[in-house]
Amino acid sequence: MKGVKIVTIGGGSSYTPELIEGFIKRYDELPVKELWLVDIEEGKEKLEIVGNLAKRMIKKAGIDMDIHLTLDRRAALKDADFVTTQFRVGQLDAREKDELIPLKYGVIGQETNGPGGMFKALRTIPVLFDIIKDCEDLCPNAWIISFTNPSGINAEAVFRHTGWKKFIGLCNGPVNMIKDIEKILKTKETDQVDVKIGGINHMIYALDIQVNGVVKNKELIDCMIDTGMQESLKNIVDIPLSSEFMKSYGYLGIGYIRYYLQKQQMLEHCQEDAAHHRCRAQVVKKVEKELFEKYKDENLDVKPKELEQRGGAYYSDAACNLISSLYNDKGDIQVVDTLNNGAISNLPDDVVVEVSSVITKDGPKPIKVGDLPIQVVGLIQQLKAFEILTTNVAVSGNYNDALVAMSINPLVQSEITAKKILDEMLEAHKKDLPQFFK
Repeated sequence: MKGVKIVTIGGGSSYTPELIEGFIKRYDELPVKELWLVDIEEGKEKLEIVGNLAKRMIKKAGIDMDIHLTLDRRAALKDADFVTTQFRVGQLDAREKDELIPLKYGVIGQETNGPGGMFKALRTIPVLFDIIKDCEDLCPNAWIISFTNPSGINAEAVFRHTGWKKFIGLCNGPVNMIKDIEKILKTKETDQVDVKIGGINHMIYALDIQVNGVVKNKELIDCMIDTGMQESLKNIVDIPLSSEFMKSYGYLGIGYIRYYLQKQQMLEHCQEDAAHHRCRAQVVKKVEKELFEKYKDENLDVKPKELEQRGGAYYSDAACNLISSLYNDKGDIQVVDTLNNGAISNLPDDVVVEVSSVITKDGPKPIKVGDLPIQVVGLIQQLKAFEILTTNVAVSGNYNDALVAMSINPLVQSEITAKKILDEMLEAHKKDLPQFFK
């Protein structure tokens, strides 16, 4: 059997050990012979630390996989079968600015939502396009699997502004969501749990929940009300929705809905965290520092449990399952970011959605979920308009268009406030926004 070559851009990420663990577990069905971990000069030290841990993990597993560490992306990409991305332009310092600057103007600062999400996209999309140009030259048949945030906006940009078709955006959110549903409903390992998910990245809903063929949508909401258990993510504060609201809303949404349905409470929480120097970026910096100290231990040859404290827990379940299903033409169902193509009836066919899809060797085939419920579709349409405008700005670097994009975001909705945030964030991220400062 021909071995598989995988290249990971952002190989020095703290998530890499989980990716390695995923490939080890699936080696019999996904024979990865070459794994190239690629980073940039600023990430060289982390790449070496995490790369050496990866080599120890492979040695302990006793499998035939060569790990290569490099700062030369083009050298790595030659004849790759799969390319995964998990990079962060500007690193965690940029994330901290994304979170703290909007708060000064009474707007939520968050990695993938509002002004923070917009600026992360503006920094990231041009780099993604450069990677795609290299792939066109060096591995034109490769699948690009992008875990880089903001996953949905990045995928929207690729499909809207490049000719590259073999691109799939990926998020661990749906994996966590389904695990929460199973926990709330107290399902057993022998139960057949089918959850049909639809929406856009970080704004998805469990539209149809079945256990052994029986619809459980109402039962899920009732159980959440009775037990107080709700969908939760490590990177989002858990402010419970009221039972009155949940009964009428009728659908479980990912935790990010709190930024929009509980905007004032979430803003206050973010402001309090910032005042005590514990915004999410600052928390993650501390977690990462501790993780890399563990990674340095030459006796460590497994993924440390502490990695699950990062927001991307279960990344390997998502990324490795997806690659294996593409490679083996499995035809199983996974939730990915891809073109709508009629899956969600009340969104255009040519926009990127996050939806349950059948995964084949030819890529994801979105499952038709019909209309999104009236109580959720308006917010999603507004966010999608913001995403499309943001991708256009990432390409053009046009200030006026950036002002419009930020102003229409549901967390901003003020031209005056948007201008203040935009001006300060452009200056703060100047070195990573060449399209604005030619």
